[in-house]
Amino acid sequence: MFTGIVEERGEIVGREDLEEAARFRIRGPLVTSDASFGDSIAVNGVCLTVVELGDADFVVDVMAETLKRSSLDALSAGAPVNLERAMAADGRFGGHIVQGHVDGVGSVVSVSPSENWTVVRVAVPADLARYVVEKGSITVDGISLTVSSIGADAEYGDWLEVSLIPTTLAETTLGTVTTGVHVNLEVDVIAKYVERLQSAGTDGGQR
Repeated sequence: MFTGIVEERGEIVGREDLEEAARFRIRGPLVTSDASFGDSIAVNGVCLTVVELGDADFVVDVMAETLKRSSLDALSAGAPVNLERAMAADGRFGGHIVQGHVDGVGSVVSVSPSENWTVVRVAVPADLARYVVEKGSITVDGISLTVSSIGADAEYGDWLEVSLIPTTLAETTLGTVTTGVHVNLEVDVIAKYVERLQSAGTDGGQR
């Protein structure tokens, strides 16, 4: 499990496309400082398994299903990525519950900078919009953020906004995000459990 507090902005240093899979080599001196074979590291919010360790970098295998359901397939050498190690049992819970299981891919539709923060609007897949509430938690490319506004319009459909402080802009990939970029979204898992429990009360839990 993760908390959405990005520890390091890493970089894709190599990609090998395999049959129905891809292998990425990722530079991340901090997250590899105590990593071992088989450890979990979130890469842009996707929980991946370390299959090889190098000098300040690590290798992960990404299966076709993950490439299809996340924005990782668009990454190539040189791309920056947000990195977070799995939360230690005695660690501080700085963000919110993040599983590293991407629910869908959103698209950045506007970036509005101001003197002290930047507002980013992201188009949300219709099947995820019901889990997003104003002032609730959302994970965007592995970053735990607070939803500052929600809405819908004819051009983009459902959308959410997040307001980014200078530290988030400086320390994560959202600092250089532009319109049209796809981002991984993970909604608050508690909302999905509540929905499931409510439906169990009306249909006997049969799905």
